[in-house]
Amino acid sequence: MKSLVINREDLKHNIRKIKEIAKDTGRLDNHKPIKIIAVVKGNGYGLGLIPYSKFLIDNGIDFLAVSTVEEAIKLREAKIQAKILMLSSTAIKKEVEQLVENDIILSIGSKEAFDIAEEIAAQKNIKIKAHLKIDTGFGRYGFIYREKEKIVAILKNRKNIQIEGTFSHFSLAFYEKNEYSEKQFKRFMDVIEVLKENKIETGMLHICNSSGFLKFKHMRLNAVRIGSAFLGRLAIPNVYGLKKIGYLKSNVTEIKELPKNYSIGYSNAYITKGQTMVAQIPCGYADGYHVREQRDMFRKRDKLRYIIRDIKDSFKDQSLYAQILCKEGKQKEYKKCKVLGRIGMYHITVAITGKNIKIGDEVKLNVSPMFVDSMIRREYI
Repeated sequence: MKSLVINREDLKHNIRKIKEIAKDTGRLDNHKPIKIIAVVKGNGYGLGLIPYSKFLIDNGIDFLAVSTVEEAIKLREAKIQAKILMLSSTAIKKEVEQLVENDIILSIGSKEAFDIAEEIAAQKNIKIKAHLKIDTGFGRYGFIYREKEKIVAILKNRKNIQIEGTFSHFSLAFYEKNEYSEKQFKRFMDVIEVLKENKIETGMLHICNSSGFLKFKHMRLNAVRIGSAFLGRLAIPNVYGLKKIGYLKSNVTEIKELPKNYSIGYSNAYITKGQTMVAQIPCGYADGYHVREQRDMFRKRDKLRYIIRDIKDSFKDQSLYAQILCKEGKQKEYKKCKVLGRIGMYHITVAITGKNIKIGDEVKLNVSPMFVDSMIRREYI
């Protein structure tokens, strides 16, 4: 049976590392430590929304963030009492009501979202907790940074909304060059200055995601939002000692010998060069194996960068390998086995000629947890 394996000690190590880095910061308030907000969107970055959230809380992280109403409600249904921030601004009344009923901190990034929150708060005679979202050039949720007077006019009318924080989001923090991130940061701080001049509470300030947190010490402000860094799977070089979290575990289900010039897999993409012993492993792209993020950047320089990278990669061994735990001599050890042919939806074929591999031997596959089917069991070891 397949499972996504999460090593507890490695995850604890990453949490400790992030906390250590957070202590060495250029925060705004020297009397208060920087707040770490753990982003658990996307089924806890693939580690399982509930078990991962509970693990974070058990290791001293008491502020979570999600991207959907469904995620927020599932956390509350699991009796998780930590603070939870809904990162996406919404003006849909039913969604706001559900969030408020479950004591979720709202993100407010538009007049419409502000108005519906005020309406619901007035009806229930309560104060609604919220973070303001400022769009500093991402083009998604949030008040547009240029419309400072409009933001002030909207927020001055608040009666039932308690602003506990204000935030924005970087779009290029993972790039080597930092000009645009610096520009976004300045835009954000300019908005904060105007809000404060108009006696509008801004609460805790946060703009850094994982890449921004690790790269930009002076931008960490009062809080940071950490997602991929906890998994040690970064969009920037990992020079921080973070460990990669999560691998797909399975077993060898069948072994056979194929003759020379025999095709393997769809499209007959691989032909054996001689007698070849192969093993079948019931994992494929539907399970998240060798699934990559789409290349969705359309600027000419991005396309050129990809082309150059592909040319460089063409000179390297780009073969895929599975690691199979088998008995060699007196002890068991993992053996590297090459994947042959195209990856199937639920199966791969690997070469095992000359290796002492048996049916039932454990298989370890490198995967990004985000892409592993949520139906697959998460196993914390």
